[in-house]
Amino acid sequence: MLSVARKISTLAKCLKAERVTATLAVSITAGVLTCLEPVQALQVRVTPDNPQLGDTLSVVIQTDIPEQQPTVSMQQQAYPAFALRTNRYRTLLPTSPLDKPGTLQIQVTGDGEVKNITVPLRNRSFPTQRIRLSGRANQPATELELSRVAQFKKLVTPQKFWNGPFLKPNSGRVSTIFGIRRYYNGVFAEDYYHRGVDYAAGRGSPVVAPAAGQVALVGRESEGFRVHGNTVGIDHGQGVLSIMLHLNQIDVKEGDFVQAGQRIGTVGSTGASTGPHLHWGLYVQGISVDPVPWRFQGVE
Repeated sequence: MLSVARKISTLAKCLKAERVTATLAVSITAGVLTCLEPVQALQVRVTPDNPQLGDTLSVVIQTDIPEQQPTVSMQQQAYPAFALRTNRYRTLLPTSPLDKPGTLQIQVTGDGEVKNITVPLRNRSFPTQRIRLSGRANQPATELELSRVAQFKKLVTPQKFWNGPFLKPNSGRVSTIFGIRRYYNGVFAEDYYHRGVDYAAGRGSPVVAPAAGQVALVGRESEGFRVHGNTVGIDHGQGVLSIMLHLNQIDVKEGDFVQAGQRIGTVGSTGASTGPHLHWGLYVQGISVDPVPWRFQGVE
């Protein structure tokens, strides 16, 4: 009888050991499978990583949850994100000479998490000009032109029409760079900076589209564009806009789709202008940014 009891005890111990071993094996297998599962993490890349006043920041976001569009804000202001491809998005953030240098606070939300990113914004020295206007060039803007230009600057079309670096819109030399501060008739313009680049060229020389897009604004001096002069505005998509001022001739109409390098008009001196030149302004989300990085590095 004792021998039988010992056999039963030994069998029970073996069964218990097998159960422990099986449980351990299941735990190890589960752990391995967990390690093999993709880690869901929001990935964000900001370029340039050392921007200066007037630069456009590109925020590229990679998500893991399909069709969940991220949200982006900078200094507590929201900006739209556009899909580049599946689970990959991009937001363009503008800076201007009126911003304070220092640290930019960017917040990206997606995949159920929030990333707070700080980017240093470098200071930049902008020259000061003294301009004296008189006669026709010193007249105030009309409500018509202010209203139409303001509406144009609000455009945010979902499609991206540009591809690669922007073209120089005129072959003339640069006569006034972006960001210059000015005294007008001896009075400093506090909230003013030169919102674009001026090209000095002969009256009638061609002006071309710097990138593909849809003509969304055509304004003429004869219709009340007293300061802007003959004007063409191009929507490049996703909140990126070009505006050409002081034209002599306009060769396009609203609704036309133009390709990069296509002629849209000629250089003139209409509106508040002291001589023939082209003013090219580039806007991102309604803010005038420096066109130079868009021409030489490109912003994709």
